[in-house]
Formats: sequence, structure tokens, C-alpha cells
Amino acid sequence: MAAKVEQRSYEDAVSWLRDHGFDLIEAPGTQNRVFLKKYNCSAAIQKTDDDGAKIFAYPGYLIGSEISKLINRGYQQFMKTTKTEVPATADHLKALQQFSEEMKEALALPSLYNESLGTTSDSYQYDRIKDRDEPEVDRPKRPWETVKAKAAAATKRGSA
Repeated sequence: MAAKVEQRSYEDAVSWLRDHGFDLIEAPGTQNRVFLKKYNCSAAIQKTDDDGAKIFAYPGYLIGSEISKLINRGYQQFMKTTKTEVPATADHLKALQQFSEEMKEALALPSLYNESLGTTSDSYQYDRIKDRDEPEVDRPKRPWETVKAKAAAATKRGSA
């Protein structure tokens, strides 16, 4: 039987994070939102209406001053920012996993089995199914799709 996890208040979570070596930076222009930094990883949390804490920006490894997004291309994981993409090393993944687990403990969030084994990617983009995660209207037309469309148009013209 699963044990019930008691939710922490925003102030308790911030206090726990400070006590455990996290650097906290107030988000500019907003109240009750802080950026966390430790192990060269970062995330952001904010206060909820019921005085709890929730994740605003999910954890990522810092590349420059930007929080990267972990993506999986099947053969390699990458740390991607708006400006660059870097192959993820074992050190990157260990730091990100440790950071995520400590942040979950601070926020009294459940630690899921598959996430506790190691890092999970924000996006899975395997080389053979490129653009499949895009909405259908945004996907580039494949050669066989354009041939079908031309054949359907020719059939329509021939029957009219």
C-alpha cells in the first residue's frame, strides 16, 4: 500500500532548499517564484493558491545561462537550448538526476520508480520517425504522401 505524501507549504519548501545547499534567486518581475540552482542544474518553482509549491520550469542542466531541455534521439541524449545542442555526458545526467530527486524531496513530490533509476528525457525524437511528434498539419509531406495526393487529384479530374 502506498504511503500518503504530506504536501509542504511554499515557505517550508524554500527553507528546505536553502538548508540543503540550493542557491535561490527571486524571479525578476514576479512574486512567489524562485529559480533553484545546484550541481550546475536549475529549475523554477512558484507558490500555488493553496500555499503549496509547484514546478514552474522543469529541471535542466545549465548551458551558459540557459536551462537546457534533455532530448533523446534514440542513439544519444542531448542537452538542447534555444542557441545550442550539446551531447549529454554521464556527468550531466548524474547531476540532473540528483538535482531532480532533491527538488522532489523538497516539494514533497512522489519519486517515481522509472525516474529514480536515472534521467528521463523531456522529448524522444528517434531518427527514423523525425517530425512525428509535430501536429499533422506542421509535418513535412513525405514522398509517398505527395504521390498519393497527385494520384487522387488525377483520379478526381478523370471522373469529372
